[in-house]
Amino acid sequence: MAERLEKKIYLPPSRVDSSGRIGYADVFSLFMDLAAEHADRLGIGTGDLALRSLFWLTAKTKVHFDRRPSLGDTVVLRTWPEAPERIACNRNYVICGEDGGIMVRGRTEWVLLNTETNRVSRTAGVFPEGLDYLNESACPEPFSRIPDDFGDAETYAEYTVRSIDIDIGGHMNNAAYIRALVGTLSTEELTAAPPRSIEVLYREPCYEGDVISFRRRDGDGFRDFRLSKNGKTVLLARIV
Repeated sequence: MAERLEKKIYLPPSRVDSSGRIGYADVFSLFMDLAAEHADRLGIGTGDLALRSLFWLTAKTKVHFDRRPSLGDTVVLRTWPEAPERIACNRNYVICGEDGGIMVRGRTEWVLLNTETNRVSRTAGVFPEGLDYLNESACPEPFSRIPDDFGDAETYAEYTVRSIDIDIGGHMNNAAYIRALVGTLSTEELTAAPPRSIEVLYREPCYEGDVISFRRRDGDGFRDFRLSKNGKTVLLARIV
């Protein structure tokens, strides 16, 4: 059984930003697509789980940008799951150059939503029997604890969720949040201080027409962000 999915792709213009390198949100999209393809091969994809009234939800994601690939590069993508915990399932990703060097690496914590009860489901019995989990992590450090306390930080941007942000689950796609977040930063900001890592904690879903408010707080070498709607936190993020 294929415990790890590996594929080679050419980086097209649609995946790069003004720097000519892969866009930050595009990495999140690419990892999501990779996870979906591997899940299908393992028999635990969206269609398979729908038969069991289950749906994958992203709880946390972190991505480290060691070196972003450029337009026209041919890169190797790899993804593999860790042994599932009682509730959470961690999945790892790397983007490597043709020389084998790691350029981008990431890790996502997924949970299963029971679509009938709208509650998180246990992972027992979901993954196929006999799967030989790889004992390695692309990002071995634990996920950060991002305090949901922004004091007197003022709203600096707003975003209205559009139809193009909505995924098959009927809510805002997890990568669409990253595109909206990065979009609140100017090209000048991103050029002067390119993100070395982006970490997000998803709290509440958003739907078409929702208005998301953005606040930010500076730390020592990083910046935290709070995305909210109607005063309720929907996502916390940390950019280093």
